[in-house]
Amino acid sequence: MSSADQVRPISPARLHSTGGSPEGSCPTCEEPDETGAVVAIHGSVVDVRFPGPLPPLFRRLDPLEGPEVPLEVHSHLDPHTVRTIALAPTRGMWRGLRIRDRGRPLEIPVGPELLGRAVDLLGRPVDGSGPVKARQSRPLRSPAPALARRTPTRGLLETGIKAIDLLAPLERGGKAGLFGGAGVGKTVLVMELIHNVATMHGGVSLFCGIGERCREAEELLRSLRESGILARTALVLGQMNEPPGARFRVGLAALTLAESFRDGGNEDVLLLIDNIFRFVQAGTEVAGVMGRIPSEMGYQSTLASDLAELQERIASTSGGSITSVQAVYVPADDLTDPAAVHIFGHLSSSLVLSRKKAAQGLYPAVDPLASGSNRLCAEGVGPRHERVARQVRRTLAAYEDLKDLIAMLGLEELSKEDRTTVHRARRLERFLTQPFFGTEPFTGRPGRKVSREETLDGCEAILQGAADGLPEGALSMIGSLEEAFPS
Repeated sequence: MSSADQVRPISPARLHSTGGSPEGSCPTCEEPDETGAVVAIHGSVVDVRFPGPLPPLFRRLDPLEGPEVPLEVHSHLDPHTVRTIALAPTRGMWRGLRIRDRGRPLEIPVGPELLGRAVDLLGRPVDGSGPVKARQSRPLRSPAPALARRTPTRGLLETGIKAIDLLAPLERGGKAGLFGGAGVGKTVLVMELIHNVATMHGGVSLFCGIGERCREAEELLRSLRESGILARTALVLGQMNEPPGARFRVGLAALTLAESFRDGGNEDVLLLIDNIFRFVQAGTEVAGVMGRIPSEMGYQSTLASDLAELQERIASTSGGSITSVQAVYVPADDLTDPAAVHIFGHLSSSLVLSRKKAAQGLYPAVDPLASGSNRLCAEGVGPRHERVARQVRRTLAAYEDLKDLIAMLGLEELSKEDRTTVHRARRLERFLTQPFFGTEPFTGRPGRKVSREETLDGCEAILQGAADGLPEGALSMIGSLEEAFPS
């Protein structure tokens, strides 16, 4: 059964849970349910006893009174008891509290009514803009598209960011990762991608915040509203202050919404996830509170399958495509961390952000030697692009090899050829920096979008020596190379 077959109308009785009607529900419209009682509460873990048949795994349960705390069944302890994970704080719950099985898994409202809104994993509004009046819903968990429904990738997705379009081009319908430690610019780059792709390509943008700061979500929402692209963007948020169960499922909620736009509206969807490592971290927390034995370095034993369940649903079909850009926090800047290694295996493009570049003020702090893309070949980007990208990498790699020699002997002791390589490599490093639209209020520099052809022209000119007479600073934080030359 395809994900499109799982769409169902939202009944009037359930509209109030998504903000679709005033408080209260219609008793005559309630769905049949089975009730149980809470027998134990351990933080986010709630054990519920049922007198009759147990609800299956991943079924949604709800308290009949007290706080609104959705529960998801994660295991069967015995023939009459299930263990659930709470998706909201359990404060106010008590032993003996009656729990209802509504006969459905976790669901999120879908449809164009979600555009311009910020919601949680169950589709409840968090932006203070009133109720979400969606008329359909989908379950969060659904199978990935069958191979027969998938289509090849649809060419390149130009971003207007020089370092990305040159060294790690994104493919439409592919998956890209932004790898980096704390404070190297992952979130800023994600926000810029939303702005540029929305203004250059149209389509629908979907931002998924997993375990990030509430302040960042508020800043993003305000920035999208001020730039006028919020009307084609939806935000699904499971923030840092929420329980691990909510953070673990919010990625599936955002992906379900993306699938509804792809399948129901034949849209090309840009799905931005910040931060996919927090998804892994939330899964580790859920496994810990469930008492499961961890694997190496403390991660859950189901790390590979948890990631695959999310990543394999990001695909293109004949109706539309989902292109995903995922920020990936790298613990201690260690790219051999198991979480980073497992995420690498699902990606078609990888952008590694360097702390050394950030410390030098080279933004975006993309490491040109560690980043790459499956599309960076003559068949994927064209012979000219491949040739220029290889020459840029070769020049920057030679400069990297010469840095120790320069530190010991000085630049003057190098051969003339090596000095020329160093001069051009330093100009390439600065040319690949770029002012962002999202940082205009802080830097005072107007943002720049640069086409792929302009990027190739600029890099080719620098490699051929056209910028040798310019000071290095003239190439820093500009758009096309023409801006570096005095008018």
